[in-house]
Amino acid sequence: MNLLNPFKKFGLVAMLALIATTSAHAGTDTTFDSILNLVVGWAEGSLGKLLSVAAFIIGMGIGLVRQSVMAIVLGLAFALVMFYGPALINSLATFAV
Repeated sequence: MNLLNPFKKFGLVAMLALIATTSAHAGTDTTFDSILNLVVGWAEGSLGKLLSVAAFIIGMGIGLVRQSVMAIVLGLAFALVMFYGPALINSLATFAV
């Protein structure tokens, strides 16, 4: 039987305590808020729409050349991730706090 020795048990408890105390302060830092807002604005704004439309058109072109629907599906998936991704990640990050 392989039981944890007391030092490993203490290390595990100390690590869990450290994680519990650090997660209580997550999300309170505003150092990168301006950069975050800039990148989210790009993704949800005209740049995100341009990239989404371009990915869809390129996917359609590759799909026509290869006679496959998979490239169109990937272009559509990229467009959906660009549109819904920032809001989804933001809601997950604020939910965890």
